[in-house]
Amino acid sequence: MSALVEVILPVFLVIAAGYVTVWRRLFTGQVMDALMSFTQSFAIPVLLFRAISRLDLAASYDPALLISFYTGSAAGFTVGLLGARYLFKRPWTDSVAIGFGGLFSNLLLLGLPITERAYGAEALGPNFVLISLHAPFCYTIGVTAMEFAKAEGVGLGQTLMSVMRSMARNPLVIGIVAGFAVNLSGLTVPGVVNDAVDLLAGAALPAALFGLGGVLVRYRPEGDMKIVALIAATSLILHPTITFTLGNLLSLSTGQMRSAVLSASMAPGVNTYVFANMYGVGKRVAATLVLVATGLSILSIWVWLAILDYTTG
Repeated sequence: MSALVEVILPVFLVIAAGYVTVWRRLFTGQVMDALMSFTQSFAIPVLLFRAISRLDLAASYDPALLISFYTGSAAGFTVGLLGARYLFKRPWTDSVAIGFGGLFSNLLLLGLPITERAYGAEALGPNFVLISLHAPFCYTIGVTAMEFAKAEGVGLGQTLMSVMRSMARNPLVIGIVAGFAVNLSGLTVPGVVNDAVDLLAGAALPAALFGLGGVLVRYRPEGDMKIVALIAATSLILHPTITFTLGNLLSLSTGQMRSAVLSASMAPGVNTYVFANMYGVGKRVAATLVLVATGLSILSIWVWLAILDYTTG
């Protein structure tokens, strides 16, 4: 019970505060969009820059960590894709968009603050490793599958190039790349710049959580609950179970295991809806999934924290 009260609920209370603020029209949706723009385009990239620039890269990028997490992620996509197609008879394009919900976990806005509250800021190294590869991995799989499903349009190669150009302009990716550049070059960041970076990084997660709550107001449950339940179970149960099992088989360290399993247990991120909206398919399921799974994750994260505390001490 202490994990629920001390670790999980404070994070979700901040999200709830943002939700209620927009729901009761104390702030408009445009205000929350501006806040999310600040966090996604400025504060969180600074947070990622700081983290990557200070990582011990040789020690942090462990293949066992990546295999444990991303095998579960790919399995979640496969189950969601095939379940949507063969259990619920959805078109292949809808199925890809729905399967993306089992692929793209909310590592950034939920995974980071919950891991930090549970195990401390010093435990976040593996989280940042996973985050640095998350968007390229997920969008490459999603776009490739969608282009095969469509079998029309401009073609896979051109679409992937367009996505890569878009990611290259993405502030989150720019923050990660800048962090790698500083880390690998051995450059020393002036103290006054470091202090400014720390101030901005400190504002990133609280502001993003509050903004996330405000954004969730527009994602209303609108049906398709059976398929939403399937993808939510895939995201909240199957993915972390595979990660936990592989983590034990591959002998992840305690810190790696905690970060990988907690990250895997997070609800689908808002990018699930962004991807569906990009192709104009499966939008209702994606929007409902983001809202419902985020609420359910309060309990599922609590369970996984208990399992990790029991197995890792």
